[in-house]
Amino acid sequence: MHVAAIARARTASLTHGVALCVLATASATAAAAPAIGRYDAQLCVSLSAAAPSCGAAEVDWQRDSRARVRVSDISYRLQLHSSQVAVVMMHGAMQVDEFVAPFEWAGNTLQFADAARNARYELRLGERKVTRP
Repeated sequence: MHVAAIARARTASLTHGVALCVLATASATAAAAPAIGRYDAQLCVSLSAAAPSCGAAEVDWQRDSRARVRVSDISYRLQLHSSQVAVVMMHGAMQVDEFVAPFEWAGNTLQFADAARNARYELRLGERKVTRP
């Protein structure tokens, strides 16, 4: 009788562990980078406590978790790693800034901040553009 109770407890514990693993995997998948392709997006930047300033952006999501974000004549080169994003800001061929920061996905929005400049960024991706052959 005691052995049967231990077996039931272990089975319940294993089932609970599997359920937690499935939930963690689903959460990680939901927070994964988008599919490779081009997207219309909105980039919002806020400095200090000021309200964010937002504008239309074009995003080219590439292999290896790389993205190019273009807003007018400024482009951001992003390289996502497991928990941090490397950001290089360019104006034409001239590098204007670079930093590395933690990031997180909130739905289809990539959020990160440049702590040294007290700037917060939100890149809100729209639908992936369909490419025609």
